[in-house]
Amino acid sequence: MTTKMSTHRRAVEQIRQSYAEIPGDAAPRLAKSTSNLFRFRDGGRTAKLSARDLAEVISVDPETMTAEVQGMTTYEHLVDATLPHGLMPYVVPQLKTITLGGAVTGLGIESTSFRDGLPHESVEELEILTGDGRVVVARDDNEHRELFRAFPNSYGTLGYALRIRIKLRKVRPYVHLTHLKFTDAGKCMLAMQEISESMVHDGESVDFIDGVFFEPGEMYITLGRFADRAPYVSDYTGMRIYYQSIRQRSRDWLTVRDYLWRWDTDWFWCSRAFGVQQPVVRSLMPRRWMRSDVYRRLVALDRKHGVTARVDRWRGLPVSESVIQDVEVPVERGAEFLEFFHDKVGMTPVWMCPLRAASRWPLYPLEPGKLYVNFGFWGMVPLPRGQFDGYYNRLIEHSVHELDGHKSLYSTSFYARERFWQLYNGDAYWPVKRDYDPNGRLLDLYEKCVRGR
Repeated sequence: MTTKMSTHRRAVEQIRQSYAEIPGDAAPRLAKSTSNLFRFRDGGRTAKLSARDLAEVISVDPETMTAEVQGMTTYEHLVDATLPHGLMPYVVPQLKTITLGGAVTGLGIESTSFRDGLPHESVEELEILTGDGRVVVARDDNEHRELFRAFPNSYGTLGYALRIRIKLRKVRPYVHLTHLKFTDAGKCMLAMQEISESMVHDGESVDFIDGVFFEPGEMYITLGRFADRAPYVSDYTGMRIYYQSIRQRSRDWLTVRDYLWRWDTDWFWCSRAFGVQQPVVRSLMPRRWMRSDVYRRLVALDRKHGVTARVDRWRGLPVSESVIQDVEVPVERGAEFLEFFHDKVGMTPVWMCPLRAASRWPLYPLEPGKLYVNFGFWGMVPLPRGQFDGYYNRLIEHSVHELDGHKSLYSTSFYARERFWQLYNGDAYWPVKRDYDPNGRLLDLYEKCVRGR
């Protein structure tokens, strides 16, 4: 056993003992230095479990092209460990501080998802601290298969990922980008479908696909291809802003690392809310602060102290609703969703990312092999007169399911209990919940993700 694996075993025993010592009337929660959730919790009796000793890459094996990773390891840390071997995870979610455990027990997506699905689809093995205090190793081929299959989209309500064995794929040093402009959403969705299915454009293979909707007459599909050489590389970690470059140039080159984190510097485009895209502010701000986790902390502080809400009241502005969501819609209904969203919500830009799941995962039942488009939108929208918080998010929930789609649960949700369990497969969830958390020490999925406990 390696030294790192021995250290991991000690950390597992420590967290198992700490969990056993939590009073039965206190809801356990992992204590994390960063979070990418936007379900800000209400008060309640909780007990925090320290995960600081579960944040390391245990090993990278270039021969089997796998990595053993502790559950609280960030993708930034994992990528830094795999790239020197010419490898990367099959799907690397967009933000540096998303953890492996978070991406597996929640959901993640990126521009390889048109081919490789969601992050959990490249996981071979999960070591899990279950709700009843056991530590089990779950795989798709052992006695804990039902837990392995139900773990994605369970959001810590079945247990916590302590160790993950994940498959890796080969990479090349650079990514060549091509930005294709469209003025019609229907044609854009059709092109995204055709390229995703053929994995080819202009006679060349395509390794990455995503896109941005700026307005009804202006949207782009961005195609990425691995390359061994580049005539130049762009840098979007300083004064230049990646999403703005999509409108300004048709081709670009990035190192593979800078490509993987192209969205993190400006939190897609959300850094504009903090003035970071203003040239003077940007020139004064240290690069180490231009990160998604820094902006997320600012949002949490603003929510805690209500600064923006007070300023808006002082300026006589209408009350705004937080609309922070990712949804999956079948590609053939994508143009309908964009029309609805622009007409009823009006927030821009909107991220677009094609996704195809390889198999059916019980708690997020996308149809295997079917192409969906993830639409991501994050910001504040002024409420119409007479409407209250939740107005826009309820509209979005209704529209997504009218279009045969699904909504991620990392942010606010408003479903009625019965409807929620229909959409997120309560028939599959509850037998696993009873097997691995029979006394209900962990909150159930509805209580956690809708009621916000």
